[in-house]
Amino acid sequence: MDKILVIDFGGQYNQLIARRVRESNVYCEVVPYTMPLDEILAKEPKGIILTGGPNSVYDPESPHYDPELFSCGVPVLGICYGAQLMAWTMGGKVETAPVSEYGKTDVDVDISGKLFHGVSDNTVCWMSHTDYIAEPPEGFRITAHTDVCPVAAMENAGKKLYAVQFHPEVTHTAEGRSMLNAFVYGPCGCKGDWKMDDFVERTIAEIRNKVGDGKALCALSGGVDSSVAAVLMSKAIGKQLTCVFVDHGLLRKDEAEGVDRVFGPDGGFDLNYVHVDARDRFFGKLAGVTEPEQKRKIIGEEFIRVFEEEAKKIGAVDYLVQGTIYPDVIESGLGKSAVIKSHHNVGGLPDYVDFKEIIEPLRMLFKDEVRKAGLELGLPESLVYRQPFPGPGLGIRIIGEVTKEKVRIVQEADAIYREEIAKAGLDRKLNQYFAALSNMRSVGVMGDFRTYDYAVVLRAVLTSDFMTAEAAELPWELLQTCMTRIVNEVDGVNRVMYDLTTKPPATVELE
Repeated sequence: MDKILVIDFGGQYNQLIARRVRESNVYCEVVPYTMPLDEILAKEPKGIILTGGPNSVYDPESPHYDPELFSCGVPVLGICYGAQLMAWTMGGKVETAPVSEYGKTDVDVDISGKLFHGVSDNTVCWMSHTDYIAEPPEGFRITAHTDVCPVAAMENAGKKLYAVQFHPEVTHTAEGRSMLNAFVYGPCGCKGDWKMDDFVERTIAEIRNKVGDGKALCALSGGVDSSVAAVLMSKAIGKQLTCVFVDHGLLRKDEAEGVDRVFGPDGGFDLNYVHVDARDRFFGKLAGVTEPEQKRKIIGEEFIRVFEEEAKKIGAVDYLVQGTIYPDVIESGLGKSAVIKSHHNVGGLPDYVDFKEIIEPLRMLFKDEVRKAGLELGLPESLVYRQPFPGPGLGIRIIGEVTKEKVRIVQEADAIYREEIAKAGLDRKLNQYFAALSNMRSVGVMGDFRTYDYAVVLRAVLTSDFMTAEAAELPWELLQTCMTRIVNEVDGVNRVMYDLTTKPPATVELE
């Protein structure tokens, strides 16, 4: 099997690079920059990609790599920090740019460069740097530049070394997919014959080998990620798996009943299934708490404690299974990457967990890849394409303190919003949409009477990877219908707002 390795230097888009390569039907995985070169080469990669990162290569404390990498004969592509590292290591000059470049930038391209066959000679690329390559190393030629950056790309085709200052992996780079394909199929010589069924088969085999005769407990929320993880584990170890669904009172309207229908005794899945009603317990823990990170960590720890208690009822359980996916990991902080927000199944775990190990079979996949895996496993489309729902649930769609009354408001408003989105035929076109509750109360008038009620916030985004997102331009009539129904049908609401913010600077969720 052809394989591309991505060496991680701490940037935000590291796994996104691997995801783009996998989209080209070439297997790809991320490894840390601390992995020795002999271990890298033992994996027999067809090519190696060096990621971006927040450091400066001329800082002695910044991450570097064995210089032998650039003479081992394996094609190497450096991106952003990775490009600067290649230049610096091989004798080029890297320094602070006179003007930082950030965002969409016009790049002049030499189309004779190996990465740029078929690419426009002037193309839009996503820049994000304060340092730049001032002079390339000996033997390299410049293949792209901007008004600010003299070496936006360079190559030494004889040594199969390539570098770009911009990020071809993000969708903002107009022809980035072509550039990555040019590297993967050109110098690397990959055939493009890897499919999602390879991931499923390999993961099932790895789980069987790891668990052996042990028992596993799966944290089942009923969402896409945990459902795919549950079925993947079930196919690997069968009745050695127990799935525990915790109703923490922060689910969407009627969702607990829906989870019971799908995974309970009549649901058609060969699972040990336990439903735990912990609503009062979670509301008690969250009483008076308003800070978003504190809410996340409280919910995360309480989840673990509930699972530990259920495990003791079952008997000896060795493994805890979670449906963590890569955007959860990257936002909770990966390696030297910045922490954006902790997820209850990543950064929100308590210091002590009473299991031998946590298994996260989907940890390196993005949402669309998880859905592909779900279809490969035979899950129904209605479940696979269910709206994403965060582990902390409505706890992070309510600004401020979480109460039963606020949860009721959000549940009812969200149900109306989702119903109208489906009626408009947009439910499969939008990547995520939901209603949230602001902490703002304002004066209104209903039926000639003064009101002082909450404002509901509607959100809908378009994204391919959940690392970046654009607000969806919903039809005005649809928004008006949602507003009218929510204000008229949901007690406690007198205003409805629509969130236009992109990610970044915002996140998809409100907290």
